Amino acid sequence: MSTLVSVDDYLKKQKNDPSFSEEYSNLEDEFALAEEIVTLRTELNMTQKELASRVGTSQPAIARLESGKYTNVSMRFIRKVAQALNAVPELHIRKGK
Repeated sequence: MSTLVSVDDYLKKQKNDPSFSEEYSNLEDEFALAEEIVTLRTELNMTQKELASRVGTSQPAIARLESGKYTNVSMRFIRKVAQALNAVPELHIRKGK
């Protein structure tokens, strides 16, 4: 019998692995964007398919965006997604570490 583990608990455990922690850190902005999109979409009781239709793309494209693994996403696409979610995108550039 398997034991259910929350995503937060699983992530906390995985971050103890230095190689995982480094990779996660490299993708932190992508994961944050993905989480914001999922949250906004679910608050609107919208499926990925419905969002895709409003954006003019496919459901798999929305799934990739929400996974945090969408590479080379354009600002134009982000703007379309934001508009479909009644939201406004923000972009910031900050000094590195």
